[in-house]
Parts: sequence; structure tokens; C-alpha cells
Amino acid sequence: MDKENLDEELKKLWDEIPVPHSESTKEASWEEFRSKAFVPKKRKIKIWRYCAAAAVLLFVLIGTGIYFNSESITENGLAAATNVIKNTTSKIKFVVLPDDSKLELSPNAKICYGDNFAVNRKIEVDGQVYFKVKKDKKHPFQVFSNETITTVLGTSFTVNETENEEVMVELFEGSVQMNVKGQDQKWILKPGQKFTYANQTISVTEFSRFIDFENENLSAVSAYIEKNYGYKVTLPQNYQNQKITIRINKKEDLKTIVQLISEMYNLNFEINEDLKQIAFQ
Repeated sequence: MDKENLDEELKKLWDEIPVPHSESTKEASWEEFRSKAFVPKKRKIKIWRYCAAAAVLLFVLIGTGIYFNSESITENGLAAATNVIKNTTSKIKFVVLPDDSKLELSPNAKICYGDNFAVNRKIEVDGQVYFKVKKDKKHPFQVFSNETITTVLGTSFTVNETENEEVMVELFEGSVQMNVKGQDQKWILKPGQKFTYANQTISVTEFSRFIDFENENLSAVSAYIEKNYGYKVTLPQNYQNQKITIRINKKEDLKTIVQLISEMYNLNFEINEDLKQIAFQ
């Protein structure tokens, strides 16, 4: 068999291998193998070299099958545990996903997602995680927790799966669609609504998205920031007992809160990300 015929036969074998990757990825893999298996030589290539190339192809195909299967696809379409992040600390862990979505993992929370997350935005959650999802209409964002699926296009919400497998989803901004495995019904949440799934029972209730400070000391807001954002706040001594009335979204961006306080009291501020400190002057 000459080189061209052998090349064609090997290509046919390659194309018949069932893999969970795109055609472009598969084609690129073939070209890489082909360039290495059939390196042009100045001297005459004997037929045994083609036989060796065929043997290499069989080995590569078997190896590739093992490789692809090692990234087995779950029933959710999520590549199994390719990337696993767990918060083993006692403080909130901040994570930025490949699509620029931002997450806050509470202590002991864990997330899992695949290498192809940019185009297959599926993520599994264990524990409590706050999501601020990057909008991408072409690639819906899906969170899998126990038997529930939360589908979003761009919003902020928390997903909390407790040790007894109770799942709670609280929506702060935007809109999410809730599905439960084995049920055709869909639930569309609005900001301020909480979806609870426990013991195969579903409920949708209201919850407070805000925390109110009514004529309280400014130091009370500093304590709130430290507890919920993990930043130590220092205020000028004569501002400690300044009174403040303000409503804050419980998942408001920290810098927004800091800038608001700065403008209200005509203060400058400096944020030290390394030391997790905010100093008002």
C-alpha cells in the first residue's frame, strides 16, 4: 500500500472514533498526528515504516479513547470534575471563572466545572455560593445542585445546598429559571424570591435582599463590611459615632458601598487588597 492510500485509510479510522469533542478539535488532532507520523524524508521510505506508523496510530487511538473517556460526560453534560475548587478556610473565598463570572464561596463550599467552561457554562455546587454571572446570551449559565438546575443569562444570586441535601436559591438581581430533575414544570424567580427544594417538596417565598441601618453609628456599617466582605475598616476617631441611615443590598459590590460612604461624609479612602483593609481619611 502506497503512502497516499495508507494516509486515506488511517484518516477514515481516525474519523470513525467517537469522541465528545468538536469536529474542529478532532481535525486538529488528526493533523498533529499526521505531521508526526509522516515526516518527509530525503531517502526512500520503506514499507515497514508505514506499518510502524499504523501501529502507532492504533496505539494513539486507544490512548486517545482512554483520554477522552477520562473526561467522562455526566448526565448534566458537565465534564466530570475537571476543575474543582473548595474553600477550606473560615472566610469567604473569591473566585473568577473563565467567563469572568464572579463567585463567593462560603466556608466548606465547593464548585466543579469543565475545561470547556467558556462555551459550556455548567457548574456543580456543594455548599453555599454567591454568583454574579457574566451576561452571555449564546451560552446560558447553569448551576447544578442536588436535583435542581438554575439557568441564567446574567444575574446575581446565591445557591446553598445544605448537608441534608436541601437546596435554596435566593435571587438578588435579574431573573433565573428553576428546574427539578424529573419534573416538566419551570419556576421563574424575580428579585427578592427564594426557591427551596427539600424532601422532594418545592416552595417559592419572599426574602429581604437588603439590610437597613436607621440612625445608627457609622461604626455599625464598618462592622457589617468586616463581617460580610472580610475587610477591616478604619475610620477617623471623630466619625466613629456619626449617625447614618442607609439601605444596602446584601450582595452589593464592596467598592460601591465604600464610595457611597466617602461621598456622604466627604472622606477619602484607600483600599489595600493585599491586607484586606479599607482606610477612610
